Parts: sequence; structure tokens; C-alpha cells
Amino acid sequence: MTLTFTVDPPQTPELRDQIIDLWTDVSNAGGAVGFVPPVTAEDIRPDYLKHLVALEARQMHLVAGRDADGRVAATAFLGRNAHRLQRHWAYTVMVHPRLQGQGCGRELMGAVERAGRSFDGIEAIRLTCRGGTGVDRFYASCGYKEVGRVPGMIRVGPGDDRDDITMLLPL
Repeated sequence: MTLTFTVDPPQTPELRDQIIDLWTDVSNAGGAVGFVPPVTAEDIRPDYLKHLVALEARQMHLVAGRDADGRVAATAFLGRNAHRLQRHWAYTVMVHPRLQGQGCGRELMGAVERAGRSFDGIEAIRLTCRGGTGVDRFYASCGYKEVGRVPGMIRVGPGDDRDDITMLLPL
């Protein structure tokens, strides 16, 4: 499946609801996007609203991937590092579970790289991911290098601590 990507699409109620639904579905499928299942749209909404404030202030950018039906099926939130000495980009990446394994994640990562290159002064993209999911190998296949790891930093549940892995893609 091929997705159509847009950087900073207009924020509409429909877009908001589709992103919250996507975030909920990804979280409930076990995606490492800030939540542990089970979650509802109401659990996700406060985090999305924080992103929306940053989007409106131009401190963050949204890359939205739409499927053939025009529905949001993949997103990336790119946020400028706030520290004046560390002007990299970090982000949250999501692809709907029904599309995983079909190349949509690789398409999204390409769109994120193109978006990062389009912003003045950006020399690298930095992201973190949760160990134990295998996603670090996926990011490595997209050109990212592991540059740091904190063992057991993320507590998914009692007795289930995961590494926090930092990956970097020079642009």
C-alpha cells in the first residue's frame, strides 16, 4: 500500500479524531508510543492536545500519511529540541497495525527524513525507542545508528523493564 504524506496539514476535528484513533489502535496493539495497553481515546487525548499546542506554536511539525481512502494511517510528530545547543529533531512515529509489514513504516521514515531536511538548520534526526520490540533494528535498516542505551529505563509493567534506546540519523 502506498500512502500520501503531508507536512503540517490543517488541523481539523476530523484530523484530530483520526490521529487519536490511530494512536489508540497502535497503543492497544503493543506499539511503543507512550502508553501501555489497554487505552482508550480519552487516555490519548491529553497527550494529543499537548502536541496540538506545540504544533500551533510551530515548535512541532506533523507528517501525516493517508491511505487510499483518505484516512490517516501513519503519523510522525517532529519536535525541535528546545535546548539552544541541541537543535536536533525527535519524534513519535506511528503506523496503523493493519498496515504494518507492508512497507508503510519505511515510507513514513522516508517522509520524515525529507521533512527534516526541509527545515533550516537541522543536521540530524534523533529518536528514542523502547527495547524489546525490535523496532531498533527497523530504524537501523532505515539508516539510523544506535548512539545510546539506558538499561531498564522504561517500566512497561511490574517486572517488565525495557531499555531506552537513542538512535540518530545525520542529514
